[in-house]
Amino acid sequence: MDERSDKNYKALAFIPMLTFLGLYVGCGVVFTIMGTENPFGKMPRYVAVMAAIVIAMIFYDRNTPISKKIDIYCKGAGNSGVMLLGIIVLMAGGFSSAAAAMGGKESIVNMGLTLIPSHFLIPGIFIVTCFISTCIGTSMGTQVAMIPVAVAVAQGAGLNVAMAGAAVIAGAYFGDNLSMISDTTICATKGVGAEMKDKFKMNFLIALPAAVITIVLYSVLGANGSGPVDTKELHYSILEVLPYLTVLVTAIAGLDVLLVLLIGILMSGVIGIVMGTVTFFEWTMAIGAGMEEMFFLAVFSMLVSGLIELIKYYGGIAWLVKTMTEKIKNRKGCEYLISLVSMAISGTTLNNPVAIIITAPVAKELGSKYRIAPKRLASLLDIFSCGILMLVPHDSSVLLVQQYGGVTYLEIVRFAFYPILLILFTCITIQFGLLRTKEERESGL
Repeated sequence: MDERSDKNYKALAFIPMLTFLGLYVGCGVVFTIMGTENPFGKMPRYVAVMAAIVIAMIFYDRNTPISKKIDIYCKGAGNSGVMLLGIIVLMAGGFSSAAAAMGGKESIVNMGLTLIPSHFLIPGIFIVTCFISTCIGTSMGTQVAMIPVAVAVAQGAGLNVAMAGAAVIAGAYFGDNLSMISDTTICATKGVGAEMKDKFKMNFLIALPAAVITIVLYSVLGANGSGPVDTKELHYSILEVLPYLTVLVTAIAGLDVLLVLLIGILMSGVIGIVMGTVTFFEWTMAIGAGMEEMFFLAVFSMLVSGLIELIKYYGGIAWLVKTMTEKIKNRKGCEYLISLVSMAISGTTLNNPVAIIITAPVAKELGSKYRIAPKRLASLLDIFSCGILMLVPHDSSVLLVQQYGGVTYLEIVRFAFYPILLILFTCITIQFGLLRTKEERESGL
């Protein structure tokens, strides 16, 4: 039985979390409206969450020694799930950077563009971007690599630049939502106790019809161009792409994710050194640089997890679950609510891993009560946190397309078929209880 404070603060226990969101999101929104560069960097997430932690330590349960509160905080920050999450995201960052350093990212982009038939460019861009983002596990990395290329390809072929940009955005988040090495997938599965391969399978079954219809729409609307694209200058090597393919296949096959990432890192080093595209120390430096890029997520996960443990100690989580349960009439309502919370936090913070980290503990509690399978919870958290980012005007992906393509947000969002279809098919899955496990169906909830 978890230890609880003698005083039940109920809703007041969430003031520290609201403080964090108010400082981080509030300042970000204000500076965005003011047109400030890097608006969400003015109040760093670490400063905001530390302010929340100080409030939780000092202003609650004053009869309890600070030393005990620190122990409770450290218990949450250092639980095995959070530690495993930290190791996984560090290794994912190391693999992504190492594979890119040996030429893998450039090869996989060039291979995709070379294989696209000239009359199938827009849907081809979407498919290739889906493939790349699923392999490399980052929407931002995919967008940075693909948006300039896609815009240039569309301009060269006389195609709609906004549509090409929308296709890249959709494809980038498709992979971010599904990839085994994506931080969102890792956070969602570890946050609710799901297996990655199970979450992938369910998530894929929901995303597939949305992706297929998107391809059809892009094929019909993006078919008219002025000519083929010259791909003679685009060079790629199958060997350089091999680490990505190996990670994807072995992860889907059910191999432990840490072992999968280790294999990918070693393959990128061996292939790069043999081909002469990277030296041993360039490879090790790339691994280190990739890990450093992911430190923020590992550390931030610990900070937030400890804060949530304090909120739990003060009775906040129990109150929230009880209150939400009273409002929710059935498991369907529970799934909608979890999805809405994940989407709202992601849309305001522009950070889907952060949204999942915050929402996952409550989702896990509610999921246990309504016997919702962990893979279903992980899919809902991931889908809605990614889906909203494809539609908001201030996400980096939209801004990049505007910058490179000289188009407006409204021109881009006109062709945002995939996120709308993805959310629609997920809602249909919830509404009609599709893809439920045998245990879920037998629960009668």
